Amino acid sequence: MGFSNTMVSKASIFDANCRRCPRLANFLGEVREQHPDYHAAPVASFGDEDPSLLVVGLAPGIHGANATGRPFTGDHSGIMLYETLYKYGFSSAPESLSVDDGLQLLNCRITNAVKCLPPQNRPETAEIKRCNPFLAEELRTLKAGSAVIVLGTIAHTAVLRALDLKLTAYKFGHGEEHELPGGLWMIDSYHCSRYNTQTKRLTELMFQAIFSRAKERIAQTD
Repeated sequence: MGFSNTMVSKASIFDANCRRCPRLANFLGEVREQHPDYHAAPVASFGDEDPSLLVVGLAPGIHGANATGRPFTGDHSGIMLYETLYKYGFSSAPESLSVDDGLQLLNCRITNAVKCLPPQNRPETAEIKRCNPFLAEELRTLKAGSAVIVLGTIAHTAVLRALDLKLTAYKFGHGEEHELPGGLWMIDSYHCSRYNTQTKRLTELMFQAIFSRAKERIAQTD
């Protein structure tokens, strides 16, 4: 299995020049003017091209992935995520600093339901749907037995849409597990946002339990 420290580059999965969503494309242009040193473009997935674990977040943060070009890198939401990935052997380092810091994901890939920065971090339903084919292709490439950790309800719903599943048949709940077509397993988690972690809606132990369970699932099929 090959590991990569670069973004997944398969053309069928990602379009670096995508402008399907006018509102998001225009907003990125505004952000680029304000922060000319930022990535300020669609953010590709990061990690192993043939993973057994796919982590699905919401969207790039304005001073995080939107700035650095790597998912969950540069803002608070990535702190707990990368520490947990490292703890369970999915990352070569406990902290993601920049795209050239040498960090590698091991048997894991991180992506987002929406690849572009949305205003106030709130993508519209139509934007989630337009971006959904990219996520659908990522899910299609996963092998049977792979685990999909979704961070929050938007990521949860996006995965279901990508697999053309009935949304009401899979209720979101932290720690809930769902069997999906193709031998995949989806595990729900609250998002590791600053708000959730500071209010203790999501604690380190709660988050670690999700990844521990995913590792168990993967080990059962290896």
